[in-house]
Amino acid sequence: MSMNRTINCPSCGNPNTLPALSCEYCNADFSDLPENRKAALSASEEAEIKKRATAVILTTANNLEGYRIVETLEIITAECVYGMNLFLDLFVGLSDVFGGRSQTSQRMLRDARRTCLNELKREAAEVGANAVIAVDLDYSEFSGKGKSMLFLVASGTAVKVERIE
Repeated sequence: MSMNRTINCPSCGNPNTLPALSCEYCNADFSDLPENRKAALSASEEAEIKKRATAVILTTANNLEGYRIVETLEIITAECVYGMNLFLDLFVGLSDVFGGRSQTSQRMLRDARRTCLNELKREAAEVGANAVIAVDLDYSEFSGKGKSMLFLVASGTAVKVERIE
C-alpha cells in the first residue's frame, strides 16, 4: 500500500501530493525526486533494491583495487538528521567541564554514520550502481532555542565496476 505525502515544489514552493510526476502549479518535473522513485516501487522491486544495496561497495578512494570502473553513473547523496536530546546535551556538557570522552556522543555519531552509509548504498542500488567511490562524510550541528540537531551528509560517485581477472 503506497502512502501519499505532501512536499513543497523545489521550483515554486507550492505544496504537492506525492507521488506526482510534475508540480500541479508550475509543471516542474518531479520524476527524478527520490520520494517519487521510492513511492513507485512495488514490494518485489523494494526487496530487490534492498538485496542489491547490501552488495554495494563503498570506498573513500577514487578507485577500487582489483576492480575496473566500467560506467560512471552520477553523484549521489544520503542525508541523516538526528535530534540530540536534553539528557545527551547535559552529559556532553559535563564531559566538556570535567574532561574525558563522551561515550554517548560517540555511539550516536557511529550510529549516524552507519545509517547514512546504508542510505548511500540504497541510493546507489536505486540508480543501478554496484559501488560508490570518493565517499565523503560531512557532519554539522544546528542549534537554537534550546534544541540541537546533528546533520550528516554522505556523498560519492555511483559507478558500475567489474573484477579485473
